[in-house]
Amino acid sequence: MRIAIWLITGLIAALWTGLAMVSVSLTGWLLSMVGSAPAGDMAAVMGQWPVPAWLAPWVDTAWLQAVQASLVELVRWLGEVMPAADSLMTWITPLVWVFWGLGMIGLLLVAGLLHWLTGRSLPPMAKVLRT
Repeated sequence: MRIAIWLITGLIAALWTGLAMVSVSLTGWLLSMVGSAPAGDMAAVMGQWPVPAWLAPWVDTAWLQAVQASLVELVRWLGEVMPAADSLMTWITPLVWVFWGLGMIGLLLVAGLLHWLTGRSLPPMAKVLRT
């Protein structure tokens, strides 16, 4: 049982680490895109994106166009507020990794508690054989 606990913990830790790495990379890419292109140009390009055909049966296209218009306005606003979006990565990256570390501490605490609880729930004979 203890081996299964630590194998699952290792798998979750690997997924958590991958999520943090992808988040940092994706955020860096998005901020570099926002920082490299003028906000008006990016907003115009985003406003021309067509609604995917596979999504049309599932979601109302008018709603998607409203969301798209909102995103265009958000990009315009971000372009005005953050002229140097690349510099945000200097504090976003450490923030993501601090959040990752807190998640790992929580994961290890839960795994350690489960490890301890499975040791306490062993029958007396198994404890004698284990030592």
